[in-house]
Amino acid sequence: MKEQIQKAEGKLGILTPGMGAVATTFMAGVIAVNKGLAKPIGALTQMGNIRLGKRTESKYPLIKDFVPLANLQDIVFGGWDVYEDNVYQAAVHAKVLEASLLEKIKPELEAIKPMKAVFDRTFVKNLDGQFIKTGATKWDLAKQVMDDIENFKDANDVNRVVVVWCGSTEIYFEASEVHETLANFEKGLKENDPNIAPSMIYAYAALKLGVPFANGAPNLTIDIPALVELSKETNTPIAGKDFKTGQTLMKTILAPGLQARALGVHGWFSTNILGNRDGLVLDDPDNFKTKEVSKLGVLEDIFKPETNPDLYGEIYHKVRINYYPPHGDNKESWDNIDIFGWLGYPMQIKVNFLCRDSILAAPIVLDLALFIDLAKRANMSGIQEWLSFYLKSPQTAPELRPEHDIFKQLMKLQNTLRHMMGEDLITHLGLDYYQDLVDVLS
Repeated sequence: MKEQIQKAEGKLGILTPGMGAVATTFMAGVIAVNKGLAKPIGALTQMGNIRLGKRTESKYPLIKDFVPLANLQDIVFGGWDVYEDNVYQAAVHAKVLEASLLEKIKPELEAIKPMKAVFDRTFVKNLDGQFIKTGATKWDLAKQVMDDIENFKDANDVNRVVVVWCGSTEIYFEASEVHETLANFEKGLKENDPNIAPSMIYAYAALKLGVPFANGAPNLTIDIPALVELSKETNTPIAGKDFKTGQTLMKTILAPGLQARALGVHGWFSTNILGNRDGLVLDDPDNFKTKEVSKLGVLEDIFKPETNPDLYGEIYHKVRINYYPPHGDNKESWDNIDIFGWLGYPMQIKVNFLCRDSILAAPIVLDLALFIDLAKRANMSGIQEWLSFYLKSPQTAPELRPEHDIFKQLMKLQNTLRHMMGEDLITHLGLDYYQDLVDVLS
């Protein structure tokens, strides 16, 4: 497979539907790194190591030196937004990064200007789109997005493009007949089917052009048979959904540890306060429902109550998100975890995580963009489950239960990279070290 991976030649365009706090923090961060002003902390592609061979060989190269990823200096940014602000103005408004840093990269940020967005307030009730596309049908809007991608490539002399959804959470709805097949979906675009959301229009346009698409929100978007079918037809990788950042990141770290020690869990109460655009959107019950479904599935899939009812059969899991403008992008989460141990004796764990939503999400955007570009050059198409590591509600084949344990997800990701590069997979069994010793002594 190593020989089949195309080189990362030329420029890589990263387009983001949504150019708010997450996208601008990501773009500003990469530019700052390229100018030597900061380090890409939190980006596995840039800071992470991977073990190769036996432990005795002590081979731990950086991932970016092991697999042929695009160089950060070769990235060109673009995207769409419902507001006309350039990235500098949007970053100032988001109040995530310090003004002193933004001033040092102001010319680069001002040069990145959004394209008009596809917007339908039915799907995001708490936002008012001002800088939006118009068209007679959703098919026309998809064509406009395709034109945007092609024009961006030509204008920036870009060799390859990937799209990472950084927009808002859309309202909750379930897949229906229009999502079942590609033929139904294209008919629905031409007939303005109300069950085709804006995020699906972006995804359709990207996949139609063979452009990889990753979904950073809990929206249905590419998690429908029609767009999975299109991704295979155009030999294009997809990954979704919902960036794993604050509270859910902590859950996928803590819950596997409790399960590994066979400790029981009676209840897990989670609440958040958040004041950015994401928090405003989630203040609407229909949009919160989409996020709630994404968050609730994590513990159920890690603990699997049906396989161990003595430990998890009566778990009560509650999630709340409250919009609190004074906190801005500084999300604060509280978790109360009621656990029990030997002979059923109760204990409690309290977690108070004061995080920064976009600071945690920005490196995920970078990693997903670089890895899904690698997948495209490695001729991989359809659902990329090995990218579950970054996602709150991983997309899998219909017959597969998603894996939420972050440590298993990391192992899957690293073994996929080893497989791509022709290296031996690592199981961490380790018996061979001791078998050699037995052979020597026998």
